[in-house]
Amino acid sequence: MSHESEPTRYRTIFLSDIHLGTRGCQAELLLDFLKYNEADTIYLVGDIIDGWRLKSGWYWPQAHNDVVQKLLRQVRKGARMLYVPGNHDEFARDFIGTIFGGVEVVNHAYHVTGDGKRLLIVHGDQFDIVVQHARWLAWLGDWAYGVALWSNIWFNRARRSLGFPYWSLSAWAKLKVKNAVNFIGAFEVALAEAARRQHADGVVCGHIHHAAVREMDGILYINCGDFVESCTAIAEHEDGRLEILQWQLTAEQRRQAALAAEARAVTKAAA
Repeated sequence: MSHESEPTRYRTIFLSDIHLGTRGCQAELLLDFLKYNEADTIYLVGDIIDGWRLKSGWYWPQAHNDVVQKLLRQVRKGARMLYVPGNHDEFARDFIGTIFGGVEVVNHAYHVTGDGKRLLIVHGDQFDIVVQHARWLAWLGDWAYGVALWSNIWFNRARRSLGFPYWSLSAWAKLKVKNAVNFIGAFEVALAEAARRQHADGVVCGHIHHAAVREMDGILYINCGDFVESCTAIAEHEDGRLEILQWQLTAEQRRQAALAAEARAVTKAAA
């Protein structure tokens, strides 16, 4: 008997910071996510391909190619897909205004939700002072981040061998460092103010790998998160409701965990 289920259909899915071309990219989890989640409109909100890392050394396993093919398959099935490049895939900004394989490349976009909210869509690097004015420091930070993600790979291999799910050591450390927390707060305020200046009801962004959906002084702030550390995306339901989707486990792993929890509950009740 097959346990395959039909994909969940959303009005819109927002994805950012996939970082294809890096060892930290959680391509297998993203492939599983795309298998079980579809949408009428999909926004790729920057840093989909990591051009910075690919310049220093080519890394492109089959799973990364499969992600590209899976996204293009969604377009062939009728989804509208808009690509807003970020700083790591800034090479795509040379192609703004063009369409590749049905994917529209745009500098920014506006999205109207099912309940009538107008959202500004930007990657967010434009509001990062380090990226804009100290590029060498941004590259240094990216190198240090790569080292942290390399440590993450070995850390999570050990966790999997013990039967534990993926957990981001680097994301945990980032949220424990005061300066990083302060930076995230300032970034969120800057993006919310940008949306206000554009007479939008909210903003959807990426860049800082920290998923969020919340209101800030009357402006809706939405961050997609990433598929490197937190493995998250934002989904819009038909009524305009926005939800953070977390995908740290594959659908099959979720099913097995649910069955195991059910078995434990039955055993406990019978004891």
